[in-house]
Amino acid sequence: MAKAFGIITAASNRYVVEGMQDYRPISSFSFAGRYRLVDFPISNMSNSGIDRIQVYISGNPRSLVEHLGTGRHYNINSKRGKLQLLFHDEGNINRLYNTDIAAFMDSIEIIERIREEYVIITSSNMVFCQDFDAFLDQHIKSGADVSLLYHRVDNACDAYHGCNCLNLNRQKGVLGIEVNMGNNKDRNIFMDTYVMKKSVFVDIIKKAAKTSSMYHLPKAIETEVENYDIRGIHHKGFFAAITDLKSYYDANLSLLDFEAAKSLFDSKWPIYTQTTDSCPTEYFEGASVKNSMVSNGCIIEGTVENCVIGRGVRIAKGAVVRNSVVLAYASIGKDVVIENQVIDKWAKIIHANEIKSDASKPGYIRRDDTI
Repeated sequence: MAKAFGIITAASNRYVVEGMQDYRPISSFSFAGRYRLVDFPISNMSNSGIDRIQVYISGNPRSLVEHLGTGRHYNINSKRGKLQLLFHDEGNINRLYNTDIAAFMDSIEIIERIREEYVIITSSNMVFCQDFDAFLDQHIKSGADVSLLYHRVDNACDAYHGCNCLNLNRQKGVLGIEVNMGNNKDRNIFMDTYVMKKSVFVDIIKKAAKTSSMYHLPKAIETEVENYDIRGIHHKGFFAAITDLKSYYDANLSLLDFEAAKSLFDSKWPIYTQTTDSCPTEYFEGASVKNSMVSNGCIIEGTVENCVIGRGVRIAKGAVVRNSVVLAYASIGKDVVIENQVIDKWAKIIHANEIKSDASKPGYIRRDDTI
């Protein structure tokens, strides 16, 4: 796809994942044991033939920069392709100024110099697969000025709180964009994914920057519904929006359903990531593992049920871990019982006998903490 370049934005400053976000941006969160959230939008672009990709970075960038590296592991064309990291952070002034519009304006000269006619913009906190070549083709055929990708859900009362929703007419024209407050169960969840001509994009962000310093791109798009032909394009398949700790927990555990995992991970549409060489996981005598995703390099002596386990995790004899997301290199000590938790990297739970939370409000164990 030579006609478009890609932009991957940082997650909106409305989304706060308490605890985990203290150590890294949402885009750098571990997902499904061995991936980072940013792997999914980059892989979608790479698989779609987009070889010029900008990744916008804000807040605690070290882990994300290390993971992205040169971008070689994303199968981006090595001769003409480019993964460009662009930094923006006004957090020392006020978090409200950390908008995507402000980030785009910081790099407006770089954007204007890019030769591709179209731009595809997506967020790093949305997990899904999408052929952006088909997305662009559908946009061009429709004759629209801007196309927005959305996912139809029937559980918006209980999930996707804080996400934007599209109000559409019968022809899928966008009438407005509003925040999901949980008042209706059937909503068109906006996937923070856009396609438009670069010239249209530049005009919209420049106008938005003059209108308000706190505008985000969805608000800027909404203000233009009378001036541009803006339409929605329906997405089918797996979709998760990471907006808080509960949504992160739910999205990981949802992949324990085989059909859900199959709809996200397709051998014909690979998800690229930076690999880590380590030994296969060792399962010792007496270990019991049921309905779980376990990454490489783990040592399992206890019981694991309905869990997503990251690389290098140790679960000692007699320990029981249920309905939990355990990030890399965490250790669960002998006879410890864990239930409905998100356990961050390098955490050690060795003194506590039992840590349980309700599934509707999962607990969080801090990175490198000892309990």
